[in-house]
Amino acid sequence: MMQFAIIMTGMFVLLAMLILAFSGPSAERAASRRLTTLRARHSQTASAKVEAQMRRIAASRSTRMDDAAARILPNPTQLKKRLAMTGKSWTVGQYGMATLGIALLTMIALWSRGLPLLIALFLGIFLGAGIPHKAVSMVIKRRVGQFTAKFPDAIELLVRGLRSGLPITETISVVGNEMKGPVGEEFRAVADKMKIGRSLDSALQETADRLGTPEFQFFVITIQIQRETGGNLAETLSNLADVLRKRSQMKLKIKAMSSESKASAYIVGALPFIVFGLIMWISPDYMTDFFKDPRLMVAGIGGLVWMGIGAFIMAKMVSFEI
Repeated sequence: MMQFAIIMTGMFVLLAMLILAFSGPSAERAASRRLTTLRARHSQTASAKVEAQMRRIAASRSTRMDDAAARILPNPTQLKKRLAMTGKSWTVGQYGMATLGIALLTMIALWSRGLPLLIALFLGIFLGAGIPHKAVSMVIKRRVGQFTAKFPDAIELLVRGLRSGLPITETISVVGNEMKGPVGEEFRAVADKMKIGRSLDSALQETADRLGTPEFQFFVITIQIQRETGGNLAETLSNLADVLRKRSQMKLKIKAMSSESKASAYIVGALPFIVFGLIMWISPDYMTDFFKDPRLMVAGIGGLVWMGIGAFIMAKMVSFEI
């Protein structure tokens, strides 16, 4: 009876979420968009017209599935920013479908193996929310790493262009066409934004906000200071490239020195969960009492708390800011 009530409650919550997701747009939001469009249409500034055009392009690319996922998932604006940082054509709708699919498949697989429904539901939600988030974080980290490794080469190419007499805007276009990978993509995006009317400072700052790397933020600050105070930009950027190379070498040295501690922490932290999962999968009846006996449940929660404290301490011990 209890399981039937839980299933009905879950179905009711899912139905309510679907109705909320696929219902029509809010009248207040529609009125606000119309007012914003009208204000931008009658504005005399070029920047406002460019912003309005960019909003219309972004709105035309969003699908109904994206709108539905944006209403269900928490903080969709930050999620869109994270998906843009991957450099992939992933959308919020695809992210929401992956989350829902992983959660349902995990819950059904664990429930069919004899796990209690509430535990299976909790683990399904946990894995459904955690696996896509972790996958996106890994893609972002790999792309940012590739960008950071090639960024000093891009700055040196920029310096050679400036010393040959090219303006900064033309040199950025050359770097975007010559460099491969994420560096070329970001510099081409900056050049494309300037072609449609954006200023150099705003285009660079948008790229810096999306990447979130201090290396590119240093580059943006250098450009902005030079445009305000003047000076030899080529020499300043050459010094910046040298600093970024030394910074990258220091990071690699710290990573090599702390790799043994990190590997030990990963093995020690993952071993209890691996053993528990294998025993649960091979002999679920043997582990059934773990979810029924209050003493075992309290012991398990206590063990998780202590493991979390230990993992937090080890993470702080091997974390260094440069």
